[in-house]
Parts: sequence; C-alpha cells; structure tokens
Amino acid sequence: MIVIAGSVSVRAEKREAAMNAALEMVRATRTEPGCLSYGFYAAIEDPNRILVFEEWESEEALDRHFATEHMKAFSRILPDVLAGPPSIKRYAVASAGPM
Repeated sequence: MIVIAGSVSVRAEKREAAMNAALEMVRATRTEPGCLSYGFYAAIEDPNRILVFEEWESEEALDRHFATEHMKAFSRILPDVLAGPPSIKRYAVASAGPM
C-alpha cells in the first residue's frame, strides 16, 4: 500500500477556490480503481493549512491517478491558490491493520 500524507498552505483570499477544487478532486478520485481513501482536511489551528491523506493499493494505481484529467486540471489551479510549497510525503507501507 502507498500512503500520501502532508499539508499545504492556501492563500486566505483563495481558500474557497482551493476547497472547491479539492472537493472536485475528492469526488473524482474516490471512484478510481486502486484508491482506498482520499481526502483533504482543514487543520484545526489554521484553517488555511490543508491536510492531505491518501491510501492507494499500489504504485501503479497512484501512477494512473497522476495521469487522470482531473489531476491535471487540479495541478493547473494549485499555483494560484497555494501560499507556499507543499509538504507531502509518500510512504510505502508493508502492512496495516486496526489499532
């Protein structure tokens, strides 16, 4: 399994546009084969800091995601709404289970 996790800061005046774009990404991405979970969440201490969390069955599923039209459209919006570079990491997870 591949996990993508991190955060991005959005410009306060562009927050609504960023959230609308994120919502469209969530709707489109959750239907993709190999997507186990996909979400964006506002940080409690700073609503302009958006947390990213994704789970993918495989590298191949993630590669297919990056090639989708909705990912390409989302990537074009990001330069206008982000307040700085994202802080996102990719994790290769050998096993996972309930706590």
